[in-house]
Amino acid sequence: MENPGEKLPRLEPEPVAPEIRHVLNLLERAGADCEVVLADGRTVRCGDAPPSFTVRLRSDDVFRSGLGERAIGEADLDGQLDFEGDLLRLMDLRSQLADALDWRMALRLGWRSLMHPVTRVNREAIAGHYNLGDDFYLTFLDTVGRFYSQCHFTDESLTLEAAAERKLEAIGDVLQLRPGMRLLDIGGGWGGVEEYFGQRGVEVTTLTIAEDSHAFIRHLIAEQGLAVQVRLEDFLDHQPERPYDAAVMLGVIEHVPHYQRFAERIWACLAPGGRLYPDASATIRKYDIGAFARRYIWPGPHTFLCLQDLVGELLYHGLDVLEVRNESRDYELTMRHWAERFDAQRPRIVERWGERTYRAFRLYLWAGARELGANGLQAYRVVARRRPDPGPRPGRVRRMVQFLRDLF
Repeated sequence: MENPGEKLPRLEPEPVAPEIRHVLNLLERAGADCEVVLADGRTVRCGDAPPSFTVRLRSDDVFRSGLGERAIGEADLDGQLDFEGDLLRLMDLRSQLADALDWRMALRLGWRSLMHPVTRVNREAIAGHYNLGDDFYLTFLDTVGRFYSQCHFTDESLTLEAAAERKLEAIGDVLQLRPGMRLLDIGGGWGGVEEYFGQRGVEVTTLTIAEDSHAFIRHLIAEQGLAVQVRLEDFLDHQPERPYDAAVMLGVIEHVPHYQRFAERIWACLAPGGRLYPDASATIRKYDIGAFARRYIWPGPHTFLCLQDLVGELLYHGLDVLEVRNESRDYELTMRHWAERFDAQRPRIVERWGERTYRAFRLYLWAGARELGANGLQAYRVVARRRPDPGPRPGRVRRMVQFLRDLF
């Protein structure tokens, strides 16, 4: 057995392809403690400590298509290489695998956002990701709220289910929900809000544009006899019969990139004094998403929350911002739990959805956890309250004047 304090031997290989040599040099410069098993069976050690992960190359041509994040991710999807061990440590290297900007993808995204109706953009964002069926996502989500956004780790030793319970409690406290109040849930997901608050006498109306989500929540309502309404309807088209006392939007603002229209509709849907609670994963720059994730995980016009833009539109449209809370650590822990559960379900996932789907989501979940821990991604919750007045709602000319004023 190796002594952890001893320097590990490094097996010097015969000459290798330049691309592989470049990767080995990258690992050395990054100080990674790992091993690389070449296609011919030779092993190269990097670092002085026991390896935290192993990269197995199935071909000498594995890096011929490039060394960017997308190219390496695609090599994994195709089975040309395998990652084993501590994937969080492996993901520390992502910052050194920057991809060049894909202009064709950027132009397609810009064209869709500018030329297509907003509701169509929203449908495309949903369809591009939530197309694998409920059972797929429920292999790794919590079993209490079935949340696809951050749970609340008031103690980092909590189970994922306990953290989901804390989140539901926090929603009720922040929105000051009581029996008989009217709550709008924008997105719906897998019915955690409907189940929890419906059982407590809150009148919940749910809007979703995902047919699977609609069917799931309808079944939940029938099964539990909940006084909940669920509609297959885009929030931007919603015209309530009477205003709501509160609204919640969990991990959904990422699919609604046009905050101006969103803020207009929120003000119209809430009663004066009504509260809004959105939470989301976020980036400092809007549309900042890696090429691999854009191609294989979030195709279409998905965008992480741009906090400063959302807060600005809420203020412009007659809402007071009461709280902004950074929940990046909560989301990091949530995604670690998801990734571990997903890996534990590998045989079932591969059998039902295929090896490529397993590999793609495995990279996505572990990379997300690492990015949240390294501030490449953030997560926030926002609490806002509707004012009686509609706000200044500047038009295009006034927005341009404000932009120029800020610029100079």
